Amino acid sequence: MFSTLISTDQLAARIGTPNLIVCDVRHDLMDPDDWGAAQFRIGHVPGAVFVHLDRDLSAPTTGKNGRHPLPAPETAARLFARLGIGSDTQVVVYDQGPGMYAARLWWMLRWLGFDHAAVLDGGYAKWQVEGRAVTTEISPSAPADFLIRRVAPTVDASGIMASLAKQSLLLVDARAPARFRGESEPLDPVAGHIPGSRNRPFTQNLNPDGTFKHAAFLRAEFGTLLGDAAADLVVHLCGSGVTACHNALAMELAGFAGTRMYPGSWSEWCSNPERPVAVGDEDQSAVTASGHAASSI
Repeated sequence: MFSTLISTDQLAARIGTPNLIVCDVRHDLMDPDDWGAAQFRIGHVPGAVFVHLDRDLSAPTTGKNGRHPLPAPETAARLFARLGIGSDTQVVVYDQGPGMYAARLWWMLRWLGFDHAAVLDGGYAKWQVEGRAVTTEISPSAPADFLIRRVAPTVDASGIMASLAKQSLLLVDARAPARFRGESEPLDPVAGHIPGSRNRPFTQNLNPDGTFKHAAFLRAEFGTLLGDAAADLVVHLCGSGVTACHNALAMELAGFAGTRMYPGSWSEWCSNPERPVAVGDEDQSAVTASGHAASSI
């Protein structure tokens, strides 16, 4: 069974085999309603089922719980059962390439104790470039019994707030540097980051061709980021709890297990003006408790 990544060669050799569920989670934040489903209809990996980031992998938004709230465990379990994921299933997840959306479904399965899920390394882009089989045929899913084996702990905004004074958690933010520093914010109403967090853009986990770096390189890079901190002190976040899962996957590849997620991430954090915000590079951030980033000094 594959539990982190699967190559295009490995998947191609297994297409059509029993107990394989392939999930297509292609998505576009600028066209969230239609783009992924339209791409799926144009062509997809044979046997794949489409899973929508907003409708399937997120709970309803309230304006205070972030842009992609984590569903309740029971809701997620019902989705996985509908997709046909049972105890002996091998799940393969892909998106258009780098895994930024595929990692969300991978992490959610791990969150509920299901370990036989892997992200297609290089995604649909690599699959197409290599001339692999594609189809427009939509295969129905046979429902299965999905068992919640455990619910892995996550960290909420209260837990983050309580940790700030003592810096008892290592917050790792997967957003692009300009967003982390508060220089631009295309998606959320407040720019900046949670004070004390460290920036590890998820794109740093990738080679130029969109595949993941070798585990040894990732281990060296994350080892530098962690310093003396243990992996179980790491809490991943991003804009809305999606690309944070990419860093969680990369750390798993690197051998750093036991990291946690702040599912609400920045979009939830900045919705409350009482929560502090930092801008600039962390060693020279200006911090305000008003919810609006102060100018860097």
